[in-house]
Amino acid sequence: MTCNLMRKPIFRHMLMAAILAGTATSLVCARSASAQDSGHILISDQFNNRVIEVDRHTHQVVWHFGNGSDLPGPHSVVGVNDAERFGPLTLISGTGTPPGLPGCSDTVNGCPDNRVFIVGPDGNIIWQYGSAGVTGDGPNQLNTPVQSLFLVSFPQHPGPHVLIADQGNQRIILVNLNHQIVWQYGTTGVSGDGPNQLSSPNSAEVLANGHILIADESNNRVIEIKPDLQIVKQFTAQGTVSGAAFASRLPNGNTLISDSNNNRIVEVNGNDQVVWQYVTNTQSGSNSAPLPTRGIRLQNGDTLISDQFNDRVIEVTKAGKIVFDQGQLNTPGDGFNELNGPYDAKQIGDFTGLTPPFGF
Repeated sequence: MTCNLMRKPIFRHMLMAAILAGTATSLVCARSASAQDSGHILISDQFNNRVIEVDRHTHQVVWHFGNGSDLPGPHSVVGVNDAERFGPLTLISGTGTPPGLPGCSDTVNGCPDNRVFIVGPDGNIIWQYGSAGVTGDGPNQLNTPVQSLFLVSFPQHPGPHVLIADQGNQRIILVNLNHQIVWQYGTTGVSGDGPNQLSSPNSAEVLANGHILIADESNNRVIEIKPDLQIVKQFTAQGTVSGAAFASRLPNGNTLISDSNNNRIVEVNGNDQVVWQYVTNTQSGSNSAPLPTRGIRLQNGDTLISDQFNDRVIEVTKAGKIVFDQGQLNTPGDGFNELNGPYDAKQIGDFTGLTPPFGF
């Protein structure tokens, strides 16, 4: 069995990753530091149907996946909502695009993708969960996966897994590399706010304390749960959050929430009180409703924001000053320094507030 598994590229890559994580931590840290120093940003360029890695200093694309097609395939991704780089590999969430939005030619049925997959540096898919273009909740099926992350340290489930926000199926699932669901929060196909229920979950992060932080978008809340499915905390910025698109736990213990319908990124303390916020639609020429989807705190204390319908990614300081932007304000495009509905952006190697792939 071991020999057969090792013939699969994903297991060879994961073995290499495990060796790096377990016996050469300094090498991994050095690689991460190098990536941070380079300033490269990984962007899920949603309506251009691509993931791009850009050099923040030159705005040049230095790596990409996705050929722009609105049909999911071995070299395409549709309506990508999330991507993360871990080691030499990139995990991508092929969310799909509803009818009537850019990047989709089918104005009646939309353009589904419904895959979460890992690609190597050469752009070849080496592992995949979900069937291309198939919407479902059966084995190896997804319905609008909006976010995913790779990890080796989920409580009671050691080893490589992928955590997926399977939005259309109203669940967060933990999948092993053999395509088995080994943990789940949310009742499949049931939208609600009762025990073990979610309504359009948009993200999930595993915390250092072993809890799971879930952005429960249409319930306008962020919940922190134990692996046994017990809710231990809830965050709503004192009832003001509308459309919780993403949430992360910061090193200071506060929680950063992407409050999409209010066009802001908001930081709350343990008592759910707002201690910082940044609103993205106040600049002259801004879309009145940009619906920012990701706010991620960087190691330097700035916040990287995916300002979706302003077609840009911005880095802002605590004082609210923009110190980096990729894309042109409220101007979609696919040319140099242009984006179209960016849904997610991360600085490669910086997992501040995020689930580190190789453990805390």
